[in-house]
Amino acid sequence: MDDEKSRAPIVLLVGIAAALVLVGIFYLAGRLTPAPSKLVEQPLPMGPAEQAYVPDVQFLEPKVARAANFLNQEVTFVFGTVLNNGPRAVRQIEITIEFHDVFNQVVLRDTQRLFSPTAVPLAPNERRDFQLGYETLPAQWNQAYPTIHITGLQLQ
Repeated sequence: MDDEKSRAPIVLLVGIAAALVLVGIFYLAGRLTPAPSKLVEQPLPMGPAEQAYVPDVQFLEPKVARAANFLNQEVTFVFGTVLNNGPRAVRQIEITIEFHDVFNQVVLRDTQRLFSPTAVPLAPNERRDFQLGYETLPAQWNQAYPTIHITGLQLQ
């Protein structure tokens, strides 16, 4: 029994040392592992062909709605439908969305892409719904539907 009592502090110290070594290994592994490189999206082209195609892309059925997320924070959603009235398929649309105040001054400008990189291209005469979520919007926002400008197109 005395032999077990005399070993207890040694076992405890060995356990603490092993735990500290493991914590140190995980800390160093996290510090020495390079962070994953974040892909920087290049702006979509907006040359003469894309500019000429912009009138063929229309935004329909605009809606703005607010909802609470699971953390009870208000999220504002911008909904709409994009219509391709032109003869070519559209692989990707880049938009700049602007929220205004009561004096029609821009209080928030955001650039978004409407389709995922793996999405099927938007065929001629096809419609597709989109939804953009914003957790925070400036208090000065006039609560009106924001303006949407096409700032890039990738045509097929």
